[in-house]
Amino acid sequence: MMFPERFSNLPAYAFPRLRALLDHLDPGGDVVHMTIGEPKHAFPSWVSDIIAQHSHEFNRYPPNDGSPELLAAITDWIERRYDVALDSATQVMALNGTREGLYNAAMALCPETKGGETPIILMPNPFYQVYAVATVAVGAEPVFVSAVAENGFLPDYTQLSEDVLKRVAIAYICSPGNPQGAVADQAYWRDLIALAEKYDFRIFADECYSEIYRGAPPKGALQVAKEVDADPERVVIFHSLSKRSNLPGLRSGFVASGPECMKRIKQLRAYSGAPLPLPLQRAAAQVWADEAHVVENRALYAEKFALADEVFSDVPGYTSPTAGFFLWLPVDDGEQAAVKLWTETGVRVLPGAYLSRDVNGENPGKKYIRVALVAPKTEVADALVTLRDCLFG
Repeated sequence: MMFPERFSNLPAYAFPRLRALLDHLDPGGDVVHMTIGEPKHAFPSWVSDIIAQHSHEFNRYPPNDGSPELLAAITDWIERRYDVALDSATQVMALNGTREGLYNAAMALCPETKGGETPIILMPNPFYQVYAVATVAVGAEPVFVSAVAENGFLPDYTQLSEDVLKRVAIAYICSPGNPQGAVADQAYWRDLIALAEKYDFRIFADECYSEIYRGAPPKGALQVAKEVDADPERVVIFHSLSKRSNLPGLRSGFVASGPECMKRIKQLRAYSGAPLPLPLQRAAAQVWADEAHVVENRALYAEKFALADEVFSDVPGYTSPTAGFFLWLPVDDGEQAAVKLWTETGVRVLPGAYLSRDVNGENPGKKYIRVALVAPKTEVADALVTLRDCLFG
């Protein structure tokens, strides 16, 4: 039986690699999971009530693009958060989690050629793995741009050569970043949007961590695009309730852009998408409309980041994240550090190389581990001290 070759050279996904690295080894203590970015804070108690109240709607096919009420709640939130007014009927679509959108938007919007050549899709390195898989699926060429300490952990696409930029069709950017927690400021977005306007490519702004921040709210791509009067089709944004509202299992996200981009994304969704069940859409609409639980959630993360800053204050190279809920800790070797932690303490972390790609023999994640601060504060506090004493003591 024949199988497509285009996916055969993809590296294994991060978590199967981690299981292969650690599962045959005995943990050195009580197991503490700090690998997956799955929020553990409580979600609003009334979410379950709304789903129960609308459970009879499980016997209806849900609107493919999202119910009018959900789409209106999303555009209302975008206007409150970013001061950008969008048409809920033509400029936004509900997603079954943002991973679906980040993949399918490339399928819908990446041209088959750019200037008569194979199109290029840019992405940060380290990166969310779906960016690379989407690139392979559409037959584009991935270009990995290092996001390292020297450039503030944000990829500098402006330094790419003219030959590369002329072929770029899409540039993925994650802000706040996973795994480093770096935030693109107004100047960064302005420069990237200007570059996209000059070389005619789209920006896919993965903003899933936008509501978990310390200090000022991060600028959004659409927000800056409005300020500079960019083409409304230039920027495509992706958000979800997974991190903002501790609802990863609700699978409620959205994609928003200009009407032509959204027309093409919706057309693909009509054939290939999996819309959110109506009772879940009802709950999601209320969650997007409520900010009180988001403020409480953000405060809980701020407490844990303050703990981390205290615990790792003397660790050379430690960078206090601006946003998100990961630590990106410098070590001599990420795999060796993960094995040592697991076998000596039972703390489980992710080697940074599993989120990165080798480029010219270098992997920007090799000397890092990613540590998720998603558990309750007391558990995180104990685990961070254990981690520090094991790796840096």
